[in-house]
Amino acid sequence: MDKIANLIGGKKQPSASARMAPIFNPATGEQIAELPLSTAAELDAAVAVAKAAFPAWAETTPLKRARVMFRFKDLLEQNADRIARAISAEHGKTHDDALGEVQRGLEVVEFACGIPHLLKGEYSKNVGPSIDSYSDRQPLGVVAGITPFNFPCMVPLWMYPVAIAAGNCFILKPSEKDPSAAMVVAELLYEAGLPAGVLNVVHGDKEIVDAILAHRDIKAVSFVGSTPIASYVYATGTAAGKRVQALGGAKNHMVIMPDADMDKAADALMGAGYGSAGERCMAVSVAVPIGGKTADALIEALAPRVRSLKIGPATDREAEMGPLVTKQHLDKVATYIDKGVAEGAKLVVDGRGFKLQGYEGGYFVGGTLFDHVDKEMTIYREEIFGPVLSVLRAGTYDEAVELINAHEFGNGTAIFTRDGDAARSFADKIEAGMVGINVPIPVPVAYHSFGGWKRSIFGDHAIYGPEGVRFYTRIKTVTSRWPDGIKSGAVFNFPTM
Repeated sequence: MDKIANLIGGKKQPSASARMAPIFNPATGEQIAELPLSTAAELDAAVAVAKAAFPAWAETTPLKRARVMFRFKDLLEQNADRIARAISAEHGKTHDDALGEVQRGLEVVEFACGIPHLLKGEYSKNVGPSIDSYSDRQPLGVVAGITPFNFPCMVPLWMYPVAIAAGNCFILKPSEKDPSAAMVVAELLYEAGLPAGVLNVVHGDKEIVDAILAHRDIKAVSFVGSTPIASYVYATGTAAGKRVQALGGAKNHMVIMPDADMDKAADALMGAGYGSAGERCMAVSVAVPIGGKTADALIEALAPRVRSLKIGPATDREAEMGPLVTKQHLDKVATYIDKGVAEGAKLVVDGRGFKLQGYEGGYFVGGTLFDHVDKEMTIYREEIFGPVLSVLRAGTYDEAVELINAHEFGNGTAIFTRDGDAARSFADKIEAGMVGINVPIPVPVAYHSFGGWKRSIFGDHAIYGPEGVRFYTRIKTVTSRWPDGIKSGAVFNFPTM
């Protein structure tokens, strides 16, 4: 059975750990690999290699660093199908969905190719008599990323291309559930010409996370995962003196106004609610139709679509939705459906008990649709991270806005309407970091930045885009005067210009 290694100093390094984690194919339930859960000593070795590589990499001109990213981009394009197969084998998402993940990660690499421009500072001449002032952005040193199972390729690419292009060295800790795609992509970056030690991959669980957060030579940590863990990572990392960006969970609402095109709204909800089996932090898990007629029409449009979802393994290129990532997560999602029924929501389509012939051991659940959900129910308050869509009926637009703004999460939201006034008001007043207007999954393009509000993010910086550059660099301002401009005599008062 394949045993997955670490990547330290540009080479695969088998772990000496005796602790192992199984890797499963979620479509079949069969174990396909095992992952050693690395020790703190192995993290120390990776950080030492990165720390040794940092001075030369930081001194490498931004243009040369960008050229590595250009070659990396080409290799990602050439190997997209291979990477997508690695994603699907361990995560379970459909092949086309996995290809989309690769593309959205690749777009951040394209953004990082512009690092010579992105690192430019400011210059002011004659801020005082013969005195000039300029600033530039400099790398932090060794930084780390802790990434989730739901996007094993894309989320690492949201982090380390920008960090590395800016001159840092990077330690990546991928999810222990589906680590292989991250390894394939990291090896491609070395094939693109990255110097040894600039990117290192260390596998593990909480033990390695805690070691990263405590390591004195790691200057910053990026994290994407659930809100409880994001809160822990932020509190622990900042207490250790690190810069931390920790992106957490979500409960994304989509408001459907009475004037919306109902077929388009229903189609949008299908992709946003059931794509990737709902295992997306930007999945729409709550539909909020305005008015009883709108709600009835929405349910009428949604129910047959949910019942006819084509569910299957990634090898079935016609499948619209694959399995959940693990048996434990399957059980967790089923428990949420049970709670929804017990708490009084109307179960319109029940995905429990779904079985696929030939894949009886897979972690499949059918698309699930609830109506008449209220804000006190568990299925509304908590992030389910599965193919479960709740319809919460609102009487007015203002009631919908108040509902969304009251929720603890503020990651993303959307409104479907033909009314420009309503759309503009929604974008202005809603308390969420990312807003879609007739766009159900408003993930920003790579040259903007991704980040929610409230308990969907901890820290002052969003991820990738301009915010990513700011997070992975620090500003230095120099004020200079040359001897010809210096008058004789000491000055003891506070300097003014």
